[in-house]
Amino acid sequence: MTVHIKTAEEIEKMRVAGRLAAEVLEMIAEHVRPGVSTNELDAICHDYIVNIQQAIPAPLNYRGFPKSICTSVNHQVCHGIPSDKKLKNGDIINIDITVIKDGYHGDTSKMFCIGQPSVLAQRVVRISHECLWKGIELARPGTRLGDIGHAIQTHAEANNCSVVREYCGHGIGRQFHEDPQVLHYGKPGTGLLLEPGMTFTIEPMINAGRRQVKLLKDGWTVVTKDHSLSAQWEHTLLITDDGCEVLTLRSEERV
Repeated sequence: MTVHIKTAEEIEKMRVAGRLAAEVLEMIAEHVRPGVSTNELDAICHDYIVNIQQAIPAPLNYRGFPKSICTSVNHQVCHGIPSDKKLKNGDIINIDITVIKDGYHGDTSKMFCIGQPSVLAQRVVRISHECLWKGIELARPGTRLGDIGHAIQTHAEANNCSVVREYCGHGIGRQFHEDPQVLHYGKPGTGLLLEPGMTFTIEPMINAGRRQVKLLKDGWTVVTKDHSLSAQWEHTLLITDDGCEVLTLRSEERV
């Protein structure tokens, strides 16, 4: 495993890419409502990234992925392909944005609730968000990746949810996916030791039911085997000298 420690110049470019990715999620929020199709959301995001931000939507044509964003609805875990299917009251949806600016990637995702989802749906959205931040709170020099995975797994399972194990966070920079892999489960005191200059994502996929998933015939969309609801949030982080910087922090999250 070769983990690339970013230079000061690279970090500045990562900050720009992260901010742009966050801005796409802020921009699209008003459009996420009953009756809109995920294809329409994809088109709006594509236009914004390409024409307003003058950046590149990283998913488009990545290993054959046909769209500019990922939209995963209800029991879809990740990598949902935008389609003509319209969102309806009660749905939950993850919108996953990755932009490339000046050769560097910013990667982030957020859950949106459509109308009034069920109590169970709201709960898994909340638990997954808490899991993300349990991981972020531990991201600092001297922490091991196993500590982060353990904190996420412990919180999810204490709340009768499960952690998807087949998909994980990842290093990021010039490449969409770099080392290390960031598992959302694990044992404390194990795994890679974090050090300043590392950039990676934390993006726990949390299921309301069992953790098992399956890949659909489209080769991309991952769903829960038991059709239980799934929720995911994602941020790109930079390990600093004394903690971490969330490169994809949205304005609504700033204190």
